[in-house]
Amino acid sequence: MKKLLCIIFSVLTVFSYIPDLSSCAVENDFPYVLMETTTRTVISENKSDMQVNAGYMAKLMSLLVIADSIETGKFRLDDELTASASVTGTKGSVIWLQQGDKLTADELLKSVIIGNANDALTVLAEKSCRSLDEFVSQMNSMAFDLGLRNSAFTNPYGYYSEKDYTTAHDIAVISAELSGYDFLLPYFQTWRDFVKNGQTELVSENTLARKFEGHIGFKACHSEQSGYCIAEGALREDSSYIAVILKAPDEDTSFSTAKSLINRGFREFKVTVPAFLDELLIPMKVKSGQENAVEIMLKSQNCVVVPKASSEITNRIVIPEYITAPVKKGQKIGTMAFYNGDTLVFETDIITKNEVKKSSLLFTVKKSLSNLLKL
Repeated sequence: MKKLLCIIFSVLTVFSYIPDLSSCAVENDFPYVLMETTTRTVISENKSDMQVNAGYMAKLMSLLVIADSIETGKFRLDDELTASASVTGTKGSVIWLQQGDKLTADELLKSVIIGNANDALTVLAEKSCRSLDEFVSQMNSMAFDLGLRNSAFTNPYGYYSEKDYTTAHDIAVISAELSGYDFLLPYFQTWRDFVKNGQTELVSENTLARKFEGHIGFKACHSEQSGYCIAEGALREDSSYIAVILKAPDEDTSFSTAKSLINRGFREFKVTVPAFLDELLIPMKVKSGQENAVEIMLKSQNCVVVPKASSEITNRIVIPEYITAPVKKGQKIGTMAFYNGDTLVFETDIITKNEVKKSSLLFTVKKSLSNLLKL
């Protein structure tokens, strides 16, 4: 058995890990979550994994599928799309499309994001996939790929169904994904606009689009079954936070709660990269190899979300005394973890920078002869 060395040491003063803010964030008992956008760190939450019907918030998942279709070249924003017979009799919010009507993908996206238009969504969904059924299948497949195990969708629009469910946490992850599509942000940031040559007015239900500092998106909606819901994101300087509120009793509560949570994120937290000394990752001894040692490195050094109040963070390295050849490039040989007290902040693998081939009798003889010739 290889003997493991566990090296524990302190580094420069950084910041402590995130405390539980649930008790002081919101008094109401509906599902909500506050998430840092880049790291997906949950800062504050209440029932954030409770499966509920969130109504038209399902459109955020639809938009993610459509955004991916545009990003991968299935169609462009300036492409003119033709409405099929599927738009006939569309329920809910519409821009009154008829079969054969032509609008650009830009106008259709604007209609969906600002005006919540279901007929416009039908056209985009059918362009993204061959049918609405295939589109819904893609929604669920993409959600699964994102690790969202508490969401299921039966239609692109968010029409009520007992089989539809999601969570505040999953909606926050979907919103964070949407924030990565730069071409979507101007739509999300617009409160009022027009389409169809100015004949149809679009007004967003999310009034924070026009009056909340740093607003970047994403959606507000309500229905009898889902209550009042909002997914709100904001960017200030180099930090971004997302708040999702589901099943709030009224619009004012959903909006004020979202603003309160996001303002708390900006006020009390920051994103930083944990510090460590490169000198601590000394070359690892290799046995039975053509080299006696191999250089090692961190596989990644991600950002973490920490309170602005300072506290000491420690590094803990777990590595063996040696490894035995052959050694592959990028091979995991240990871990480095960053802790605040007993709380894990971030952990990453320690890997090898290069390969080391296994020594052979022929290699040993050649090396010995080479050393003799140097004498």
